[in-house]
Amino acid sequence: MAHERVPQVPGQMLRRLRRGHGDMEASREPASRASMLDTALDLIIQATGVEKTYDTGKIRVPALRGVDLQVRRGEMVAVMGPSGSGKTTLLNCLSGLDTVDAGTILIAGRELAKLSDNERSEFRSRHMGFVFQLFNLIPVLTAVENVELPLLIAGVKPAEARRRAMEALEQVGLARWAGHKPAELSGGQQQRVAIARALANQPEIVWADEPTGNLDTHSAEEVLALMRELNRRNRQTFVIVTHDPRIGAACDRIVQMQDGLIIDDGLLARG
Repeated sequence: MAHERVPQVPGQMLRRLRRGHGDMEASREPASRASMLDTALDLIIQATGVEKTYDTGKIRVPALRGVDLQVRRGEMVAVMGPSGSGKTTLLNCLSGLDTVDAGTILIAGRELAKLSDNERSEFRSRHMGFVFQLFNLIPVLTAVENVELPLLIAGVKPAEARRRAMEALEQVGLARWAGHKPAELSGGQQQRVAIARALANQPEIVWADEPTGNLDTHSAEEVLALMRELNRRNRQTFVIVTHDPRIGAACDRIVQMQDGLIIDDGLLARG
């Protein structure tokens, strides 16, 4: 498989990263928005017959076994199920972070499997944001620098990147903490910075994998309320992998998984 090109990081920030422990991955993407509307149902995610098997060399582990899923633009969907049911694998495959063995995935009208590595990376950077259980903030950078870094890597001019980063921090209620480093922030505040980073490129879809998993109850409730507010205000689609029933209850519907299959897509319950 061809290697994705390595983007250039502005020199001053690169030197600071090297002084810290800055391992990071930031892939990003161009795509026409003209094809982004499904005229019948306004579907932004369409997965059909998706299969994924992990081969360790000794055993084959079927992680997804013919998954079908549709998500409308602006929905907030929780994906729930026991550990090992395929939740995170599904999120990784839907977002193009992992490949599939069979089936098709359309995101905003684009079939990810037909894109090159660079095109897929570029598509993610323009249309997707990611929030994970681990905040993945760079310790030597301030909150605003953490938020703007993916934009700079994607080629956004520094002044515009800073403006958008501050705007994203304002959305999550952390503008006054923009100059603070992660160690000076609480766990809930660090996750808010991570959410701001996911929002800075104004994505159509936000993928979140156990976003409250490392938070105390109060911080988890604040982050959940924030995601719900952003979903409604911006009409951004949220797909959230979680074990937390509070997140499930706050979403438009719950997709239940078991043994690599969707056993309930939540549509009947919503209707």
